[in-house]
Amino acid sequence: MNDALLEVCGLTKLFRSGRGVQEISLSIGAGEIYGLFGPNGAGKTTLLKLITGLIPAAGGQVRWFGHSLEDAYETAMKRVGCVLEAGGTYGYLTARGQLEQVRRHYPNLAPSRTDEVLELTGLRPYAGERTRGFSLGMKQRLALASALLPRPSFVLLDEPTNGLDIEGILEIRGAVRRLAEEEGVAFLISSHMIGEMERVCSRAGVLLGGRLVLEGQVADLLQAYGSLEAMYLSAAGQRIREGA
Repeated sequence: MNDALLEVCGLTKLFRSGRGVQEISLSIGAGEIYGLFGPNGAGKTTLLKLITGLIPAAGGQVRWFGHSLEDAYETAMKRVGCVLEAGGTYGYLTARGQLEQVRRHYPNLAPSRTDEVLELTGLRPYAGERTRGFSLGMKQRLALASALLPRPSFVLLDEPTNGLDIEGILEIRGAVRRLAEEEGVAFLISSHMIGEMERVCSRAGVLLGGRLVLEGQVADLLQAYGSLEAMYLSAAGQRIREGA
C-alpha cells in the first residue's frame, strides 16, 4: 500500500447516550477506495465528523498527509474534499452558479474546472437549472461536484448514492473509479449499499457498536465470505454471539 494519506489511531468519542466510536484505528493510501459499513447508530457519521474536525475527539489522533488535525488543521485539511450531508444549495442559483461561488475561494482554479466537474458528476445537462427544483439525488451530485472542484487528493463521502437513480449510481461509481485509478485520489465512503460498494471499493471495514470489528482488502474478503453482504452478516452475528 502507498504511504498513508489518512492515519487514524485510537480515535474515541462517546456521547451521554453511550453511542459514539471507540479505539478506531485505520489508514488509507493514495488511490484506495475504502468502504465503511454499519447499521444506523453504529458511528459512521460520527467517525467522519471526527476525522474532519467537525466535532472534537475525546482521545486518539488523526493525521492527514502527515499533519496532525489538532495541531495544524488548515494544513491537514487543505487537500481533503467532503460530502457529509446533501441539501446545502442556494435555490436561486443555477448548478453552474453554485459551483462558481465555490470556485471563487480557489483563485488558481481555471473556469474550465467547473465544466469538468459538471461532466464528471453527470450535471452538465442541468448546469443552467436553478437548484431549488433539484431532487435529493441531484443535490447529492452537486455536493460531490463542489467537493471535487479544487482537485482534492482525498474525498470523504457519506451515503453518496442516497436518492440517486440507477443512472446516477453508475455515473458516481464510474467517477470514483476513474479518479482513484487515473489521478490517485483516495476515498472513504460510508454507505448502506453493500452490493454497490462491492463493485467499487478496494478495501472495506465493518463498524458495529462504535468499533471497527472487521476490515480487509475486498478481494480477500470476497474469497473468504463470497460477498461483502455475507462478510457483514458474519461480523454482525459474531458481535451478537459475544453479547456486545
